[in-house]
Amino acid sequence: MDTIDTILGPLYTAVSWIIVQFHKLYSLPFGEDSGWAWGLSIVSLVIVIRVALIPLFVKQIKATRNMQALQPKMKAIQERYKNDRQRQSEEMMKLYKETGTNPLSSCLPILAQSPFFLALYQVLNKIANNQEVGVLTKDLVKSAREAHIFGAPIAARFMDSADKVQTLNASLTDVRLVTVIMILLMSASQFYTQRQLMTKNVDLTVKTPFMQQQKMLMYVFPIIFAVFGINFPVGVLVYWLTTNVWTLGQQMYIIKRNPTPGSLAWKQRQEKLRAKGKLKEDPAEVQTRKAVEAARANRQQPKRMTKAQRQAAAAQAEAKRAEEKAAEESASTAKKTSGGDRPAQAGQPKKKSGQRKGPQRPKHPSKK
Repeated sequence: MDTIDTILGPLYTAVSWIIVQFHKLYSLPFGEDSGWAWGLSIVSLVIVIRVALIPLFVKQIKATRNMQALQPKMKAIQERYKNDRQRQSEEMMKLYKETGTNPLSSCLPILAQSPFFLALYQVLNKIANNQEVGVLTKDLVKSAREAHIFGAPIAARFMDSADKVQTLNASLTDVRLVTVIMILLMSASQFYTQRQLMTKNVDLTVKTPFMQQQKMLMYVFPIIFAVFGINFPVGVLVYWLTTNVWTLGQQMYIIKRNPTPGSLAWKQRQEKLRAKGKLKEDPAEVQTRKAVEAARANRQQPKRMTKAQRQAAAAQAEAKRAEEKAAEESASTAKKTSGGDRPAQAGQPKKKSGQRKGPQRPKHPSKK
């Protein structure tokens, strides 16, 4: 623990200083010992950190989009060099270099935010143990320790014992009820954020392993948050719920303004721009789209029939096929029969078998 305190010491000071400054501001309307003053201070800490991370978030969006665009090429490389792992890695790195894509960029916001998250966790842990930390004096630690959010102290956890919760002037029922609700909200916001990304900002016409991975994370991350959430203090749950809501809103804005080409959000945006006359399109594409829409509108769906009607239709089709087959056989027989004995044309007498062809010479009278 001393090693962690030594490494994260400067962050303890930074996190506690930001919280104290906002606490002074929120103490004016709510009071110094109010849970709202301390809770809103933590929310404001999240906002400060997330605003500072906006450039990294933009890089994350671009990196994620580039990775989606490269998935077909990456899959081709994997298939081509599936028996040569070293060559496969070399070709992958070459592809990243040529396209200017960094796979780690998609993880930058989470990696950059993790130290602040750990620092806040340790600060709240020390508050729960009634220890001074950073710029938090003994009086401020006492005030934060006794502050309640909906009846739960900001330093209490779901797994705390009844005796420990009692020392924080709260009941175990209130603490567990508040923490369960916040854990559910935290997991639900994480799930919806990932689902929004998968359903609206991904080109579903291209099936890649990356999509399957993202779909799996959509279900895995909420479970992870729920499992670890029972060990988080209420203040950390406030922090993580706030950052999830921020991520959801920020992602919603990005998807609406700059969606991935080929995604559902991109198609919806194209339709809105087209309706407003702000979208310049190729005339050939416009005619093709109109022709497709007209054909789709004129296409008639087959009527549903009863079982008796289906059987009657099948019998009628079978009888028609039998008639066509009989007609074909009759025509074939007639053709074979008339092939070697063609009838004489009308008006021409039949020739005898011994009759010579051509003009006949007159016979000379025989000599007597």
